[in-house]
Amino acid sequence: MKQFLLWLLAIIITVAAVLYQRATGPTYPVKGSLTANTQEYKYKLIRSHETTAGAKVALPNVDSSKLEAVLHYKRYQTKDEITLLPFALDGEEYTAQLPIQPSAGKMEYFVEGTLDGKAFRIPEMGQNNIVLRYKDPVPSGVLFPHIFFMFFAILFGMRAAISAFFDVGTMRKWALVSFIGMTIGGMMLGPIVQKYAFGEYWTGFPYGGDFTDNKMLIMWLAWAIAMAVIGFKPKKNEKISRLTVLFAAVVMTAVYLIPHSMGGSTLDYEKVDQGINPSEAIKTGAE
Repeated sequence: MKQFLLWLLAIIITVAAVLYQRATGPTYPVKGSLTANTQEYKYKLIRSHETTAGAKVALPNVDSSKLEAVLHYKRYQTKDEITLLPFALDGEEYTAQLPIQPSAGKMEYFVEGTLDGKAFRIPEMGQNNIVLRYKDPVPSGVLFPHIFFMFFAILFGMRAAISAFFDVGTMRKWALVSFIGMTIGGMMLGPIVQKYAFGEYWTGFPYGGDFTDNKMLIMWLAWAIAMAVIGFKPKKNEKISRLTVLFAAVVMTAVYLIPHSMGGSTLDYEKVDQGINPSEAIKTGAE
């Protein structure tokens, strides 16, 4: 029963971290709803798309109501004039398609319209416009193992921290398993995912300011230090070992509290307009 409860706690913490990552960050859809005849119609406006085609921004087909909407967009961080594109009924949705961009290219957009004669704007006036980033396709044979091993690393890292509190006898085993998982998922497969998506294996320190790469590096180093301190055999006084594992888990938690993909690859349109190849005009860091 004790082991079951410890694993249950580790799973709850891991799932909470993953859900938080999905609910935050600059690449997950903007969710909301439109109301017509007292009924809500949910929408998800995308913020990430592959370079295989222009991104479709979709609104729900509101039954028995008159919906008119216009997409307003321009290239991100440019002085371009805003382009207006009306939504059109496309099957069960109203859609408007953004122009395709090179990898790391971003489009800034918002939606204005009327529903049953009542005006609406998404996002609301005063809020930041939605920013969508294009990326090259990543093979599922690389992406899914990357996601799996990172989830795996969080789960066993949290389990190692719980062991440091309640069951120090299993602490080393779970710390090692976590460290192996993040090494494979983050330090090996992560750069391969980055290469497929944005053309570079590593855009963190010392080559760039990519938050995701830097977060991964900090987390990996924290666990590498923990592994060096605790070793593979129990010590007479485990206090330092336990504190080191707990510190690594705190670092891991802090890393996952920072939204995923912040400060990531962004196409510098000023350089592109100067004739520089888009693959050589990508910047990273805080925007």
